[in-house]
Amino acid sequence: MVDKDAARAALRAFLVTRRARVSPEAAGLDVVASRRRVAGLRREEVAMLAGISVEYYVRLERGQATGPSAGVVEGVARALRLGDDERAHLDRLLAELTPEVRTRRRRPVPETVSDGVQVLLDALPTLPAVVQNAHLDVVAANALGRVLYAPVFDLEGRPNSARFLFLDEFRARRLFPHWERIADDTVALLRIEAGRHPDDRAMVELIGQLSTRSPAFRTRWARNDVRAHNAGVKVFAHPVVGELALPYENLLIDAGADHTLTVFTPRPGSPAHDAVQLLASWGAASRSDAAEPREV
Repeated sequence: MVDKDAARAALRAFLVTRRARVSPEAAGLDVVASRRRVAGLRREEVAMLAGISVEYYVRLERGQATGPSAGVVEGVARALRLGDDERAHLDRLLAELTPEVRTRRRRPVPETVSDGVQVLLDALPTLPAVVQNAHLDVVAANALGRVLYAPVFDLEGRPNSARFLFLDEFRARRLFPHWERIADDTVALLRIEAGRHPDDRAMVELIGQLSTRSPAFRTRWARNDVRAHNAGVKVFAHPVVGELALPYENLLIDAGADHTLTVFTPRPGSPAHDAVQLLASWGAASRSDAAEPREV
């Protein structure tokens, strides 16, 4: 069962950080900066911009407002200039404060993929591909994906992208030249997942471990930024082929298990595509050498 106090605290932290991000000037308010003691908007200014009473907004921010209407939520989202991902996150946080949602339990996250998904992965011999769950555990990969993410698979226990980024930061920065951006995106994604399933014990333990052991994670987590896991470009610095920028696509392949397939898709004929083919050849040769019996 979801902890109601924790749900209220999550909602309050999110709205407070969003208020602090919006300046009065950006909101179109005429104010005297020298008289302000808070960063961003005051509660009463959010209420005015949203067209609701100050008392109601205070209750909403504290998680004490019961079932705010769609119009109220839209007004608050507009006043705080929430993006699409942030608005969806706000809806999830508010939903967690309703009794019927709080009583639901999440199914355990499967630790493996189906045989069919593994066949699909292996049928992509020239494209690196990995499958991650909501905790960012790498639950499956094809051969080229394992070569590309080799340092992540060196972690003790289950390979996990977030633990690699923040608990093995030295090697992570070597693998990802744009570490800062990837770190920001990873924490923002975990924030969304934690909002979707606040009763997920494994997620709570992961966030606790990262917060305790990584100041870089702890600072980012406090920002309450949210951002969905969309397609983009990820830059790797691989010891065999050097730096390569790989476009990728994310596909939800099992909604019930929260499994996402990431396939890196360099355009044929591009330098990145040639580098991936070289990496595939190197990986195949390495596996062949490892499989050959040694003379004694």
